Amino acid sequence: MTRPPILVITTGGTIDKQYFDALSEYKIGDSVIEQLLTTARVKHPFRVVELMRKDSLELTDADRDVIAATIAAAPEKRVVITHGTDTMTETAKALAHLKDRTIVLAGALAPARFKESDAPFNLGMAFACCQAAQPGVWITMNGTVFDGLAVRKDREAGAFVSI
Repeated sequence: MTRPPILVITTGGTIDKQYFDALSEYKIGDSVIEQLLTTARVKHPFRVVELMRKDSLELTDADRDVIAATIAAAPEKRVVITHGTDTMTETAKALAHLKDRTIVLAGALAPARFKESDAPFNLGMAFACCQAAQPGVWITMNGTVFDGLAVRKDREAGAFVSI
């Protein structure tokens, strides 16, 4: 049985941030997503497209249009998007019209390069959800799968909650 491949789109966000000690600030660096999938020994077929390197607070409607167009033009029907958590729900809403795709957004509250990061787990959840979920837009964060159109980030709690 052939397993349908998964398109993995990276947009930046905390998951791909690097800490520059001399500058005492974070910057979005080269994506580590393919490395995380390789380290996890993922055997399911996938293709990674590094689309953007932006903090999600910097994403515009035009950027969301580029994400949607990339998905619409891709042969893959299953898509994982790594994304900053601050505007992840806005992007989910902008992708809701892509009804024939299973789209899962995931991010991290700590950079993947950090030992204590939630990034590998969240990416693994997204990869699993993408294979099992029905078409629609989903968000996987911290061990939970959310309807991408019925969730919000609770900044005080540092977690996503259903609405």
